[in-house]
Amino acid sequence: MLASFLNPGALRTELALEKAEALADGMGGFSDQWSEVATVFAHVEPLAAQSRFGADKMLETVTHRITLRKRAGIDGGMRFKRGGRIFEIVTVHDPDETGRYLVCRVKEGGT
Repeated sequence: MLASFLNPGALRTELALEKAEALADGMGGFSDQWSEVATVFAHVEPLAAQSRFGADKMLETVTHRITLRKRAGIDGGMRFKRGGRIFEIVTVHDPDETGRYLVCRVKEGGT
């Protein structure tokens, strides 16, 4: 779907936008603590699914395109969450450079 022709009514999927903070684990390492920074409404569009064998197990990758109204502060490394589903943000761009929408390419992952 091209963002310049996007029907704003298509932005109806509610997602939590989350950002990770590195927290010291007390033994010299760090762990990620995810916290919600915003709730957004978006259009979630599946793009591809891939299965490959590695490390003695099947590795599944599902990618999506998530389109939402433009907002500051969304970067790769953040994630969207909907229920038990997690969408890791890989890239973020303004598809038609009008400042109206952002398109995020995401990878559906685990916890």
